[in-house]
Amino acid sequence: MEKIKFELEIPVSTSPKVLFDCFVSPSGLSKWFADDVNIKGDIYTFFWDGDEDVARLLKSRKGNEVRFQWEEDEDTSYFFEMAIQIDEITKDIAIIITDFAEEDELDEAKLLWENNVDKLKRAIGG
Repeated sequence: MEKIKFELEIPVSTSPKVLFDCFVSPSGLSKWFADDVNIKGDIYTFFWDGDEDVARLLKSRKGNEVRFQWEEDEDTSYFFEMAIQIDEITKDIAIIITDFAEEDELDEAKLLWENNVDKLKRAIGG
């Protein structure tokens, strides 16, 4: 089934450096994205309630964005990305989430990201 690309913009109150660490480090990702994370080279293994999923780090622009692709999406154009956006005038910071979901799972996927970012905000005080 075809997946639909979606983006979410979620304001946060913290430094870009803290946010970026939460996007790429095992300890940062374990605060909000998964129960545990192991990294070997560009392969990230995410653990949730006894399950695990593997993703490859496709792109990382230090202090700005990371892009992953789930192992099951290999050989497709699907990915998920977390980017930091800083408003030039107000200096407000937002996380820009880009992901793909099947049409009947779109609302659930967006809600999952929103809940995860809320968990991140609580973990970092942002």
